[in-house]
Amino acid sequence: MSTQYPRSPKVQLGGIAHLGRIIDKIRLRHAGQIQDYNYLTVGFDRYLLDFLELDAPAFEQRVRDGGTDTELLDWVRAHMRKRSSEEIAQWNQRIETGGPMDEAGKVRFQQRLEGVAQKRGVPVSTLPHITTWADMIDLDEDRL
Repeated sequence: MSTQYPRSPKVQLGGIAHLGRIIDKIRLRHAGQIQDYNYLTVGFDRYLLDFLELDAPAFEQRVRDGGTDTELLDWVRAHMRKRSSEEIAQWNQRIETGGPMDEAGKVRFQQRLEGVAQKRGVPVSTLPHITTWADMIDLDEDRL
């Protein structure tokens, strides 16, 4: 069985980076197709929910209730804190360009690189050179 991955965090839904990915993660998790993904309470998911000021359990339930991306986007827009186009552009920029910010983050980043290399059975040096967390996700999920 091949692994199905959620969308890249770089893919924008309604002009918002990571929104489609969090929706995919909820859908896949509740369909029993992904087990080991942390979601809603950590990382980009938590940052997005905080940025939009969405109630995580309500959002998760709305996604579980079903609907198209457009219908879910309409729900998000109706329930989120209103954000300017500049604020959303800054959010998208942070998602696309954000990398490790401190020594602990650099260590976690390197450990993730080593994990991807081990999973692929190759030396770390043969992996594409990446510097952002979004690229790390794409690398780990075989998009890079």
